[in-house]
Amino acid sequence: MRELVFSLDYETGCNAVADTLAAHPDARVRSLSLHATDERLWRVDHASGPADALDALAAAFRDADYYADCLATADCGATQTTEVLEHTNDTLVLYSRWQRTPTCTSVPHLARDHLGDGVLFETRHEQRRYTWRLVHAGTGDVAAFFDALDAAVGDCADLEMLRSTDTTATHDATDAADADGTTALSAEQEAALRAAVEHGYYETPRALDVGDLAKRLNVPRSTLTYRLRRAEEYLATQFVAREPPVGDAPPSF
Repeated sequence: MRELVFSLDYETGCNAVADTLAAHPDARVRSLSLHATDERLWRVDHASGPADALDALAAAFRDADYYADCLATADCGATQTTEVLEHTNDTLVLYSRWQRTPTCTSVPHLARDHLGDGVLFETRHEQRRYTWRLVHAGTGDVAAFFDALDAAVGDCADLEMLRSTDTTATHDATDAADADGTTALSAEQEAALRAAVEHGYYETPRALDVGDLAKRLNVPRSTLTYRLRRAEEYLATQFVAREPPVGDAPPSF
């Protein structure tokens, strides 16, 4: 199983809930349950914060067009319904469901397309940052998923990869390793790592950022970020897993 964590930082006017949370920085929203089929999506969200913020969030969820994760930048004809399950002075619980059309897309539906069925989702929304945590079987095409997501959000949000880890990894191998453990990096990941070193990405201060490096390599920023994260994950795991030479004293901290 693999865990993916990434964030979408929305620009003003692109997401009604993000705009509302930005206006009420003490409020936040987290998902309690989130499910998707090829044609539908339904979720339960828990919001906390001051009473005026919760009133504004309830209105944003109910009144905003296609908020429930639809990434379409224009009217896609989707049908959405949001119901308030609980609303107190400091708690708001909302149930949302929507039926997609051929032009609709969303994080869960893109995940189903590229990562397969059985993906688990968890979300947290604070101010303009919408953070997603996905757990999946690890057999899909993660790079293609991030490419599709990056294309879907367009200029409305900045996509940032935060973490990509193997939830079942041991100190002996990673899921990228061959059966004998001799090969761990894909050719694409190794090429990304070599290019990052050659162009000064790991220098202090950095000679260029990941966006500049992605342009040099002519690959989407999200794809390059994913490849570097996987390469760094493997190198760090291998470094920690190495047994110290016989007679060496354990490291001090």
